[in-house]
Amino acid sequence: MARIKNAQQFMSQNAIYIVLLLLVVCIAFWDPRFLSVTTIRDIFLQSSTRAIIALGAAFILITGGVDLSAGRVVGLTAVLSASMLQLSEYPRKFFPDLQQLPLWVPVILAIAAGLIVGLMNGFIVSKFSVPPFIATLGTMVAVYGLNSIYFDMEPNQSQPIGGLREDFSRLGTGYIGPSGPYSVPYIVIIAIAVALLVWLVFNKTRLGKNMYAIGGNIQAAKVSGINVSRNLIAIYAIAGALYGLAGVLEAARTGGATNNYGNMYELDAIAACVVGGVSTSGGIGTVPGIMAGVLIFGVINYGLTFIGVNPYWQLIIKGLIIVSAVAFDMRKYVAKK
Repeated sequence: MARIKNAQQFMSQNAIYIVLLLLVVCIAFWDPRFLSVTTIRDIFLQSSTRAIIALGAAFILITGGVDLSAGRVVGLTAVLSASMLQLSEYPRKFFPDLQQLPLWVPVILAIAAGLIVGLMNGFIVSKFSVPPFIATLGTMVAVYGLNSIYFDMEPNQSQPIGGLREDFSRLGTGYIGPSGPYSVPYIVIIAIAVALLVWLVFNKTRLGKNMYAIGGNIQAAKVSGINVSRNLIAIYAIAGALYGLAGVLEAARTGGATNNYGNMYELDAIAACVVGGVSTSGGIGTVPGIMAGVLIFGVINYGLTFIGVNPYWQLIIKGLIIVSAVAFDMRKYVAKK
């Protein structure tokens, strides 16, 4: 009995990693070429910006909230950074008279824009007691409208932004090591660095401890002396800055931007978090689990396409995984109560 109980406990604690392994094994059994270094590198490359968005969304989910504005913030910051980092000789420059700026200036401005949106979300949620779902839904719509107005400015008039400078594109396409499958993309290194920083915030800082306390029981957090309002504003601001960074990297990776960038990315991020063990009730979540959740959806998106599965079946599979993860999470939550 003890062995069975230990096996069940192991399965429960490591279910996300077991699912990821089974996915890889099943796809590789169908087509062994899936285990090539090139394929694995491509999955990590495509999952990098999604991982940064998911890590930002996790901050909000762990407090018991949800952020629907993430995807639109990605789109806004992608357009902002790309509009200021075009080649001087590009015939359809967003700002024809703009002198070449140092790379870091538009990058910092774009991240700051994401942070400001996050501050607004945190302020609305904490100061006006607006439910996070409603607050971020409103912000999502407003940010998309603002981005569309900016994108439609003359002389651009809603044309896709292209002709990006090489130093900017290198952020998303550059790599360390020899050219080929064994190279390590910069964007993957950035995503890993962000994950390590977020792990430190979650586990080694007062903000991280307060975040889990707020998500676990907000009333108990207030009684224990935690300034819930100030912590929520800081948490939403950090999430916004991470979305901003993801938007910059997405523009650099794809070589352009439009106002529709980031559409529905927030749902993928929330799904990856939930599948990765972040509780929808708040108070629970780990960085390794979130990263595993992102990789699961990366394997599904890339792997099922790789073996020729109909895209509509891919959506069905993703939906079933999300519902199963939430049902499992709620079952644990009810059992604890």
